[in-house]
Amino acid sequence: VQLQASGGGLVQSGGSLKLSCTTSGIAFNLYRMAWYRQAPGQERETVAVIDTGHVAIYAASVQGRFTISRDNARNTVYLQMNSLKPDDTAVYYCYAVRQRGGRDVDYWGQGTQVTVSS
Repeated sequence: VQLQASGGGLVQSGGSLKLSCTTSGIAFNLYRMAWYRQAPGQERETVAVIDTGHVAIYAASVQGRFTISRDNARNTVYLQMNSLKPDDTAVYYCYAVRQRGGRDVDYWGQGTQVTVSS
C-alpha cells in the first residue's frame, strides 16, 4: 500500500497550492480520505475529510479557503488551498481509512511540506 503525497512548496501569503495524494494497493473508492497537517511543535490536526459519497467537512480554520476532492478513477485525493496564510505552514499528510471486520483499517502518506511566507 502506498499513499504518495505531492504538490507542497513555498508560496507567499495569499497564494494557492494544490496537493495531490495518489494511492495504490487499496480499494480507493471504499476509503474515507483526509488531509491532516502538523506544524513544528504542534499536534497533528485534521484539515479536511471526504467520505465515499464525496461529502466533505473542514476544520474551521480552513473553511472557505480549502477544498478537498477525490477522483476515484485516478485513486487520488486533492486539497486545493487558496488564500494561504503563514499559519497554514505545516507538513501535510494524506490519510485513508475504512471499516473492515469491525475495525478501522488505515494508512498514512509520507507528508509534503507547505511553507507560506508573510
